[in-house]
Amino acid sequence: MDISALIPQFGSFVSVALAFVVALSVIVAIHEYGHYIVGRWSGIKAEVFSLGFGPVLFSKVDRHGTRWQLAALPFGGYVKFLGDADAASGKDAAAMAATPPERLRQTMHGAPLWARTATVAAGPIFNFALSILIFAGVLMVQGKMAEPLQIGALKPLPAEGIMLQPGDTVLDVAGAQVPGYEDRGSFDTFSSALPDEQLMEYRIRRSGTEELVPGPHPLPPIVTQLAPQSAAYRAGMKPGDVITSVDGAPISSFTQLKDIVEASNGRTLALDVWRAGEMLALDLTPRRMDEPQEDGGFATAWRIGIAGGWAFEPGTERMGPLAALGTGVSQTYAVAAGSLSGLYYMVTGAISSCNMSGPLGIAQASGAMASQGIDDFIWFIAVLSTAVGLLNLFPIPVLDGGHLVFYAYEAAFGKPPSDGALRVMMTIGLVLILSLMLFALFNDIWCP
Repeated sequence: MDISALIPQFGSFVSVALAFVVALSVIVAIHEYGHYIVGRWSGIKAEVFSLGFGPVLFSKVDRHGTRWQLAALPFGGYVKFLGDADAASGKDAAAMAATPPERLRQTMHGAPLWARTATVAAGPIFNFALSILIFAGVLMVQGKMAEPLQIGALKPLPAEGIMLQPGDTVLDVAGAQVPGYEDRGSFDTFSSALPDEQLMEYRIRRSGTEELVPGPHPLPPIVTQLAPQSAAYRAGMKPGDVITSVDGAPISSFTQLKDIVEASNGRTLALDVWRAGEMLALDLTPRRMDEPQEDGGFATAWRIGIAGGWAFEPGTERMGPLAALGTGVSQTYAVAAGSLSGLYYMVTGAISSCNMSGPLGIAQASGAMASQGIDDFIWFIAVLSTAVGLLNLFPIPVLDGGHLVFYAYEAAFGKPPSDGALRVMMTIGLVLILSLMLFALFNDIWCP
């Protein structure tokens, strides 16, 4: 057996695993820190803050008496409060009985209802806050596209005769004025009306003077991003690739490519791809995808898993903190709403249950996004943080949402459920969570 042939596969496995561990560790640390800090502010003592499970690799006790530890299995974490029996905050009846009355207020189970509720809710809330801050931070760093459209750096393209220059202001392309990018309806109309030509006439303003110069199709069939485990990703396509023809027919716009893929009905397509001056021949089989729509529903379409973009880097302008935070909130809400909508349609059978990914799928997605650049990876962490926060709010015992349901019961009836009932419900919740994880793992292995 040629051991050297396994080295690339091993390297890929290591990079995927490392990306997954980094993404999960950041999200779990923020989630558990939310529980910890709000619990401390509420007067509840944290005995252990653990990142990971299993054998302890490193630990240190702080001045508040909390042991901070790093464990060997980096697949989660927990905060163990005074009076807890386990990482799921189950009640340790023996420990509670032995706790002096003056310290009961410091236990999770002896604290006032408001303190327990705030402490439990803080985990998911911190996840949402992380997502909002990441989305806002990325937008502030990258800026928003300047209006009117300006030419930034020119991307490498196979077209010749391009005379655009960085700093040019685009007034119109092929006689059509470029609308604001945020006006999706007008922008889609603009992009659809452009001629399918590699070169077209740009009216620009350069150094205060209007000129007509040849430029590339503004939205060519260029790859700006790859969907994890998509047909394009598995075929080895990379950001910056330009698709020049499909089944021998030349194409010059992303709209052409999109129309051909959608009409393929899953038929394998032969693509000619230009990459940094070299031509590659790739065969891709589009996959059937269920995609969220603006009305909250889903539509099925054929996709190869690439996102397009401009033929150049558009000039940007600064986005203020308030505007960025507002967009961060909107983006976080959109991710959460899309996740809930997808779950509903999977349960009702409207879309395939293969849309649910398990740990292997998430790990592969982590590696894929990390391989495309730090910006994409950080953005992915924000999306995953929203999903983790949302999952923890599900009203399932052992999850934060289950504890909040117990607290709502206590608020309504003046007393918590009995210890026996809690033990039974926690066992049921654990079985549900394990079943869900196995189902998602099955999807990772068997779904196309």
